[in-house]
Amino acid sequence: MRKLAFHSAPREVPDVVVTDANDGEHRLSDWHGQWVLLNFWATWCAPCRHEMPSLDRLEQALGSERFAVVPVATGRNPVPAIERFFAETDLQHLPILRDPTQALSRGMAVLGLPVTVIIAPDGQEIARLTGDAEWDSDSAIAILTALIDGG
Repeated sequence: MRKLAFHSAPREVPDVVVTDANDGEHRLSDWHGQWVLLNFWATWCAPCRHEMPSLDRLEQALGSERFAVVPVATGRNPVPAIERFFAETDLQHLPILRDPTQALSRGMAVLGLPVTVIIAPDGQEIARLTGDAEWDSDSAIAILTALIDGG
């Protein structure tokens, strides 16, 4: 978690549409009131693929009405490829969400993958980590639990 950088002031987050596997529309504002761990990833990104199981375990451990892991596949990520990856790695607790036009990732200045952003219940970005991480590690869970319990 050494790469996790907390911002000196919260940052606005664009409320653009992302789509699910059935082309249903979702916005980050759908998760207002919850702490959100927003992860930008892609099926072709090796570090992304490596970290996704830890994100799934984190959602299983902490997912609630107060916290959600929200992975967003950005760019060209066909639904069948995402579904195949989820099946191959036994991801059971994460939603399939896509940003095919990269509107969200561009709006949030995501320049490489993976990037993970912590969003407070008011919808503002408070921290960011560039690169992969073990999101179900003791240190990650301690940080996130402190935010959830104190926020």
